[in-house]
Amino acid sequence: MQQFLIVVPYICFNTLIMTIFDKFFFGIFLFYKERFKRKANTIALLYTSLLQITLLFLLGCFFAAFFSQMHFDSMSSEKAWTVFVLASIGIHFANWIKYNGKTRKILNAKLNKKKTPQYNIYKLWALPLLCLGFGFLFLQAL
Repeated sequence: MQQFLIVVPYICFNTLIMTIFDKFFFGIFLFYKERFKRKANTIALLYTSLLQITLLFLLGCFFAAFFSQMHFDSMSSEKAWTVFVLASIGIHFANWIKYNGKTRKILNAKLNKKKTPQYNIYKLWALPLLCLGFGFLFLQAL
């Protein structure tokens, strides 16, 4: 019973977050599909990976600044950057697997049935830039 109580919130949270990234992926995909028919999937894949990696960067910088202010040394800077690079490669690989195969076609069919909101392309591209900006702001606190 305890395992069920631990797994269910994780699955619900993971589903919620991935749904948001899926919507952003298809927003970018549908925008670039008209202009670049064959490269639209690659552009949307790179955007989704970039957004997730910059969110990871922002969280990492926040916790590094927080732990620095608390005088808590848990990991060296070199190890933290190594973990960040490995996690970034893992994120991009997982997105590549998810959005290049059968799963993308299934998600595309699901999202076509629903009326998906159209996101402003400039706001979507501003999200990773804002994450980078805030991440560098937190790095200044170190």
